[in-house]
Amino acid sequence: NINQSLFVLRRVIAALSRRDRGEGPAQEDDPHVPYRESKLTSLLQHALGGGGFMLMLACLSPADRHFEENLSTLQYASQAALIKNEPVVNLDPKDRLIQRLRHQLSLAHAYILDHMGLDELPVELLEDP
Repeated sequence: NINQSLFVLRRVIAALSRRDRGEGPAQEDDPHVPYRESKLTSLLQHALGGGGFMLMLACLSPADRHFEENLSTLQYASQAALIKNEPVVNLDPKDRLIQRLRHQLSLAHAYILDHMGLDELPVELLEDP
């Protein structure tokens, strides 16, 4: 199962790197990214090409006898480096509303200061209800 998951992970990374380079899907008959084909890729779906951060470490051996394996690892890592994630902050809907309202309030305060020619807000606007 581990080898199967790693094989599917390689296919997912290949599909995502092609998509992010603008080359379209990996193959014409396979237009989707195969996240659901293994538990590993299902778990990593948000980190691989999704809304999360991803860090991949490539471990290499300094020994000459591992040259082929090192080359394969570097090719795999360079393909993964082509994937572009767009991390987003997951906020509770109430926290998002509070953040939006605070922003609107600061814009309203700036508008009042600008249009009334004031240096600071009136005391009535600064007091908490």
